[in-house]
Amino acid sequence: MSSASTAFVAIPSRPPPVATEGVLPWLKRNLFSDWKNTLGTIIVLALLVRLLPPLLDWAVLNAIVRPDNAACRAIGHAGACWGVIAEKGRLILFGRYPYEEQWRPLIATTLMIALLAASCYRAFWRRWLVVAWVGVFAAFFTLMMGGVLGLTHVETARWGGLPLTIMLSTIGLAVAFPLSIAVALGRRSRMPGIRTLCVLYVELIRGVPLISVLFMASFMFPLFMPAGWTIDVLLRVQVGIILFSAAYLAEVVRGGLQALPRGQIEAAESLGLSYWQATRMIVLPQSLRLVVPAIMNTFIGAFKDTSLVTIVSLYDLTGALQLALGDADWRKFFLEGQLFIAAVYFVFCFAMSRYSRWVEHHLNVGTRRQ
Repeated sequence: MSSASTAFVAIPSRPPPVATEGVLPWLKRNLFSDWKNTLGTIIVLALLVRLLPPLLDWAVLNAIVRPDNAACRAIGHAGACWGVIAEKGRLILFGRYPYEEQWRPLIATTLMIALLAASCYRAFWRRWLVVAWVGVFAAFFTLMMGGVLGLTHVETARWGGLPLTIMLSTIGLAVAFPLSIAVALGRRSRMPGIRTLCVLYVELIRGVPLISVLFMASFMFPLFMPAGWTIDVLLRVQVGIILFSAAYLAEVVRGGLQALPRGQIEAAESLGLSYWQATRMIVLPQSLRLVVPAIMNTFIGAFKDTSLVTIVSLYDLTGALQLALGDADWRKFFLEGQLFIAAVYFVFCFAMSRYSRWVEHHLNVGTRRQ
C-alpha cells in the first residue's frame, strides 16, 4: 500500500493596507513629504515656539478686559488693553448713529447678514429669495433712516460703522455684477459704437484709484448740478463704488468669455439658438465657472475698499474707529482697536474665501481631474 504524499503550498500573506486617513498620514503628506517641506515645518514650529508665549502673555494672560483706563495705563506694554473695545465698542460698530437708537442698525445689519448667509446655499436659490431681498432692503433702509412707523429720522450723514460697510459692499456688488456682465459682453460686441463705449468706460475707471472716484462723486459732481439740486452724498458714493467695482469685474468676466472654446458657440449656433439664448444657457454659465476665484477676489477687494469712504466724511468701520480713538484717554490703545477691526474684516473675508472654494468645488465636479 503506497502512502500518498501531501504537498503544502505556502500562500504569501497580503501586506497590510496603507493608512491614508488620519492625523499621521495627513502630517506626512502635508508637512513632512520631503526634506524641504520638513525643513520649512521645523522653521515654522521654531518661530511659533519663540513668538507664541510672549504673544499669549500680552494678548490673554496680562490683558485688561474691563473698561478701566487707569488699569490699562498702569500695565503699560506688558498686556493688551481690550477695555478700549468694551468702552468704545458701540461707537466703533455703529459710528455716530444716535446711541439710544442703535438697536435699529443692529437689527438691520443682522437681517442683511442672515440673508447673505442664506443666499449662499443652493437650497435657498428659489424665486422667493428675490422677494426676500427686496423685503430686507426695505426693512434695512426703514430702520436706518426712520421717519416712518414712529421711528426717529436719522440723516445718512450719521450712518456709520459696520452697517455702513455691509450696506455699501452688498449693494455695490449686487448691482455691479450684472452691470459688469453687460459691459463684458459689450466689449466683445460686433457693433463698434457699443464696443467703444464699453472700452472707454472700463479704461477710464480702471485708470484712476477708487479714492479719486469717491472724491469726484462727493465734491466735484455737485458742481455740475443745477442750482438748488442736490443728491445725498451716500447715494453718490454708492454709485461711485458700483461703477468702480463693475469696471474691474467686467475684465474678469471678459477673461472667462475669452477662455471659452469657440466650438461651444458654434455648436449653439448649429442648434439654432439665438445670440441671447446661447449667451444665457451656454456661454455665461461656463465662462463664470472658469473665473469664480477671480470674481471672489474682486468681491473681497471691494469689501475692504469701502474703508476709503472716510475721506468724504462717511465713517465706516475703520472711520468709526478713528472717531473712537479721538478720545485722548483711549488714544494710546490704538493697536488694540486696529486688531479688533482687522479681526472683523478677517472673519468676513475668510468666509467669502471659503465660500468661493465651496462653489468652485461643486461647479467643477464634471471637469475635475482624478
